[in-house]
Amino acid sequence: MRNRKPSRMEAGLFRDRALGRALWLALALIVFLAAGGYAQEVSKAPAKAAKPARSSPKKAGPPIESVLEPKAVDLLKASCSRLAAAKAMSFTVVISYESPSRLGPPLIYTTRAEVTMQRPDKLRVITSGDGPVSEFYYNGKTMTGFAPAENLVAVAEAPPTIDAMVDAAYDLGAIYFPFAPMIAADPYSIISDGLTQAFYIGQSRVIGGTTTDMAGIVNKWVFEQIWIGADDKLPRRARAVFLGDPAGLRHQIEFSNWQLDPALPAEAFTSAAAAAAMPIPFDRPDIMKLRKLPKGVKPPAKAKPPKASKDGAS
Repeated sequence: MRNRKPSRMEAGLFRDRALGRALWLALALIVFLAAGGYAQEVSKAPAKAAKPARSSPKKAGPPIESVLEPKAVDLLKASCSRLAAAKAMSFTVVISYESPSRLGPPLIYTTRAEVTMQRPDKLRVITSGDGPVSEFYYNGKTMTGFAPAENLVAVAEAPPTIDAMVDAAYDLGAIYFPFAPMIAADPYSIISDGLTQAFYIGQSRVIGGTTTDMAGIVNKWVFEQIWIGADDKLPRRARAVFLGDPAGLRHQIEFSNWQLDPALPAEAFTSAAAAAAMPIPFDRPDIMKLRKLPKGVKPPAKAKPPKASKDGAS
């Protein structure tokens, strides 16, 4: 989250919509080849929408005072410090996000990925479902997007740190990692940038199979609730509503299977199958749509949306 521009999370959300409803963790090449048709079809609005009833204008309430509760700030700092101190880590993320249905109320879509990182310049993200399977590798010199089912690979030069690579991957290929703050060199600097509200909510004993402390944070882009392990200070869940989204769609990420400082072999950040796959350009989805695929490669047929039930629901 930066004052000079929207946060990575917000930027990824709205730009991905503009580029064809790209899934959060789907690589640009996967989105182009497989994901676009279904998502676009599902999100079509009805041809005619009923006119909203007229209502009398309401006076805006007084502005809410900015409050950063020490207990909430301390909780965020403790979690960020734990993450920043790890030289390597692995975890599982399940990401859920809402998308409007043809009837108006949102449907929810989910992706699952296994994340492995090693500071300062190694990252692997294996996205297994729902949606297209994809693999992403970063080794400090190059970043690689691999589509195993299509046997296609895209490779680009990359900056020498994870933080810089995250920005480069988005700029070059519209690849967005919603867990990026968790693997940043200084997670708290990202979470606290532009922060106007931070408040402690209480404890939960049902999230992540452990006791968690809950905090709420607000900046000019997002309202977010975060669950953090009471003992280990590791994130278990984050739930966000983007303030610039008129539909108020909700987005959630769940963390599990945390391992800090595991022993990682050098080959963890490479793939022999990717190295042998057919290369294609490392591009954004909008640019990929304008390119011709390599000779002999055919994009799969667009996925068909599910048939409507008798009552007309999706």
